Amino acid sequence: MSLPDLPDGWRVWNEEPNGRAIVAFRPDVFTEDDFPAACLPTIYLTNGSRAARPGAGQYRTDEWHVVLFLEPEVEVTTRTYDEREAAVEALLDLASQFADGAVDYREPYQVPREAYLAELDRLTGDPAADDHVVDE
Repeated sequence: MSLPDLPDGWRVWNEEPNGRAIVAFRPDVFTEDDFPAACLPTIYLTNGSRAARPGAGQYRTDEWHVVLFLEPEVEVTTRTYDEREAAVEALLDLASQFADGAVDYREPYQVPREAYLAELDRLTGDPAADDHVVDE
């Protein structure tokens, strides 16, 4: 089962035959020239283990996880489902909320990247975008 149409700004980055998928937000913006590619917001759809040990993700589980990352070590949210179809619906909902500026992506940062977060505010149409001051 392939992913249905994604909300504006989101693109399929990878989709495996076993159902795992990665979608990325505005890959046209996150290049070496503008913002580091590592800052590309991504949503992972996986039934891999979430155990915190190397290689754990390669082991399939009975649960499906939808995980939003802003960077490899900055996880915004994780949701778990029993069926892939429900996880796909959650992925679409989360992607839509993110694109609409309804996801708080500042909270997970211990040391914020103000220029990056201000750009996300602009890209997602966050009405508070003008309230954030960028000193970088």
